[in-house]
Amino acid sequence: MNTIEINTDKLSQKYRTNVPGLIRAWKKGTPDLEISCRTGINPTTLSRIKSDLEMAHRQARLVQKQALPEGEQLSAKHHILLNPFL
Repeated sequence: MNTIEINTDKLSQKYRTNVPGLIRAWKKGTPDLEISCRTGINPTTLSRIKSDLEMAHRQARLVQKQALPEGEQLSAKHHILLNPFL
């Protein structure tokens, strides 16, 4: 399965910040308020960046899903967002 590529350079230009650095901080589990204090980015802007990243990831997953042959499906672990009560 291919990895999903999201254009972080475009988001970095849009928000004038280091988006790959923000992604690394979120992956480490750093809370948004701490990131906001360290970087000086408004918390609402941080939430907008996060939602843009989530939307880009969802769109990339949809394109990837539509490119699969009809008999194949994506693995079940990625469908937890659609079925949270499993």
